[in-house]
Amino acid sequence: MKSIILGTRGSALALAQVELTAKALNTAFPGVPVERRIFVTRGDQKLDLSLIKANEAGGKGLFTKELEDALLNGSIDVAVHSLKDLPGHNPPGLSVTAVLQRAPTADVLITKTPLKLRELPDGATVGTSSVRRARQLNWLRPDLQICEWRGNVQTRLRKLTEQPEVAGIILAQAGLERLGYSFAEGAMEVEGRRYFVSSLGDDLFPAIGQGAIALQSRADRPEVTAVLQEIDHRETHLTIRAERELQRLLSGDCALPVGVRTTLADGVLKMRAILFGEQREPVQAAAEGASPETVAAEVFAHLQVS
Repeated sequence: MKSIILGTRGSALALAQVELTAKALNTAFPGVPVERRIFVTRGDQKLDLSLIKANEAGGKGLFTKELEDALLNGSIDVAVHSLKDLPGHNPPGLSVTAVLQRAPTADVLITKTPLKLRELPDGATVGTSSVRRARQLNWLRPDLQICEWRGNVQTRLRKLTEQPEVAGIILAQAGLERLGYSFAEGAMEVEGRRYFVSSLGDDLFPAIGQGAIALQSRADRPEVTAVLQEIDHRETHLTIRAERELQRLLSGDCALPVGVRTTLADGVLKMRAILFGEQREPVQAAAEGASPETVAAEVFAHLQVS
């Protein structure tokens, strides 16, 4: 290929992810120029939409449709996504051709004082834009008040500082790390203010695809497929194949209240999942095996009969 055109959203995190993709391509194909094209999605435009109320948010493709349309009309070669934003079904003619190595999948709690989730006072208010996080929080701590917060990291941190009634917010560890935030000692400094950071890895199941960068392309572009396969991270791809197959079986989008933990060791995939329905108590299931699709099907079957 003479050049590779990457499509991306314009948020700071999306731009950081497209730079990681460009770096991987430049390493694998040092003589091939990589271009970037920025798109504004419906989710970027409609900041008043609720992401916790799925019917209001409009469901599938809220942060992806404009990039997928650009792929289909040929104006870009590759769409770079946060994999957790992708619906379970690719539009006809498109596929997730490759993924980069997965970052940590944990969520983190950010607070103004050094308190962990189980140490928050009764009735404390916590901000999140994720229905998955909201349902798990309500299950683990029914006393908490969950409020919906959208916006970039700086906006959310500023709101946390300015609103004394809010005890903390929840964000993805991977996103913070890709944006260059450092919190190895359990705290971070942002705009002259100190925030405390604690992992929720043992408390909240991650989203499907959390921490992974998806590289989506057209199935009828074998030259693009060949390029992307050179930077595909096999272990990550196997785990997300299992997670996306579960998402497909559940007919879910990024607003589905499901969380998964998937690991791969010695050729064995292990998946645990939690799914929330109309009742507060969730359903949980687990399976393991060599085939991503088989593992996902077994977890799905257990979720359906539990």
